[in-house]
Amino acid sequence: MKKIIIFITLTISTLTFSQDQTDTVKGNVQSETSKSILQNVHVLNLTKVKGTITNNNGEFEIQAKLNDTLYFSYIGYKSLKIVVTNDLIKFDDNTIELTELAFALEEIIIKPYQLTGYLEIDVKNAPVNTSTRYKIIGLPNLGYEAGRRSRSGISKVIGAIFNPADFLNNLFKKRSRKMDKLRLMREDEEIKNLLSIKFDREVLVQLLGVDRADIDEILRNCNFSDTFIQQANDLQILEAISECYDEYKLLEF
Repeated sequence: MKKIIIFITLTISTLTFSQDQTDTVKGNVQSETSKSILQNVHVLNLTKVKGTITNNNGEFEIQAKLNDTLYFSYIGYKSLKIVVTNDLIKFDDNTIELTELAFALEEIIIKPYQLTGYLEIDVKNAPVNTSTRYKIIGLPNLGYEAGRRSRSGISKVIGAIFNPADFLNNLFKKRSRKMDKLRLMREDEEIKNLLSIKFDREVLVQLLGVDRADIDEILRNCNFSDTFIQQANDLQILEAISECYDEYKLLEF
């Protein structure tokens, strides 16, 4: 009987220890074309909201579990997002290759408009933006775009202007779990260091699971100026959204 009890105790201890173990993903990052090592590549675990950078040998090590999403970001290279597999955890010599932006450009199709050089003729052939913009006296914005001219378009603009809480309520409620990551992002020094040198909102889009347009709308509805929205770095944008979300939660309760 004692042997059985000891066996069960050891089994439970082993299971508990294995559950407490934190998996890590190790590897190195290099250029896809030149195969040269890449130093100071930012490696983010989007699931756990943890970050690190590659060392002088292009090596990295980051906490991650199966099915976590890793995000690799480096200036001049196309960002890469991968899902953690058993092989990534099992092996320590994983090689991650990043593609230079010069080789990552997608094909651009230029549509001919048969311009002649004569203004009167070219004005008729040039494409026209059919979206309608509205200017309301007394409001600082240069204009509000509402798609094609229609009554519903006007209602959409008026609603967005005079009911900003509705927009924030819908967006924050739908993405409450994503928005809760704001605190974790502000606590991770590597993520903050990365955001402080970026202006493209790319990392914020990945971490928060929102569109670039949504980020701009959040800030506008939280009374941040267009100048701030256009010129602030990603860390400043993070702080601004965090402030707005904290105020939203206070009002909600």
